[in-house]
Amino acid sequence: MIDLPNQSPELLRRLLRAKDRMDAASHEEWPVSRLAEVSCVSEAHFARSFKEAFGLPPHRYLLTRRIEKAVTLLRETDLPITDIAYSTGWRSLGTFGRTFRDITGKNPGDIREHERAAERKPGPVPACVLSAAQRPHLTKSVSEKRREEELNTLESHLKETSP
Repeated sequence: MIDLPNQSPELLRRLLRAKDRMDAASHEEWPVSRLAEVSCVSEAHFARSFKEAFGLPPHRYLLTRRIEKAVTLLRETDLPITDIAYSTGWRSLGTFGRTFRDITGKNPGDIREHERAAERKPGPVPACVLSAAQRPHLTKSVSEKRREEELNTLESHLKETSP
């Protein structure tokens, strides 16, 4: 049984309008104010309603779309990683690489290398299903993931050094 959000169909249509705009132009800047304007609701109402409807805050949703597109370009093109970073909406190569690694667990170059080595050919699975299966799941913010990793590293170091 699917648990649907307790939101009106009209509000869900408005939220989908903003989500569709982000999907169509994920390389663009999408501050909450712009998304709220597209949805014809206030910024606070938009942010709260979007997370309730789709399970992620708007910014995290946009990050997943950008990383998905970058992974696809790494697999299917020979574009330099710098060009991929800028064409998917990142302003800094360093931020792109760090966020990409935090979300996927691999560097962009590693993804490209792995895909070329495997040379997998997709079967009769629809592209939309493949895309959904490969979508990164951002249940935590990137900074929260980094803090947890640092804490785990510190704890393991303390265990090694304690008598």
